[in-house]
Amino acid sequence: MSHPERILRGIKLLHTAVWAVFAGSIVVIPLAALGGWWRLAFGLIALVALECAVLVLNRMRCPLTDVAARHTEDRQDNFDIYLPLWLARYNKEIFGPLYAVGVVVAVVLWSIR
Repeated sequence: MSHPERILRGIKLLHTAVWAVFAGSIVVIPLAALGGWWRLAFGLIALVALECAVLVLNRMRCPLTDVAARHTEDRQDNFDIYLPLWLARYNKEIFGPLYAVGVVVAVVLWSIR
């Protein structure tokens, strides 16, 4: 395996791990709210909001995508992450609404507690 391939593999592993943290956080937000774990719910909301700010500041691209692009000519939607092509392609369309719903659930449940 060449040096660029090893670097790309490391970037893809890191990117996948970061993605898993944020995807997991989005799934846990409404569950934490339903359980009354307000600090966890709102902490995860803040964490994901910070990631959204990073994406906005980087033209809606993960900064790791730009780093990975330096090490390959491949530009498929999943060239920089170990996700199925369909999930990499529609990641924002899937997790954006899930995040919004989780935030609404948390805020509504917190306000009526």
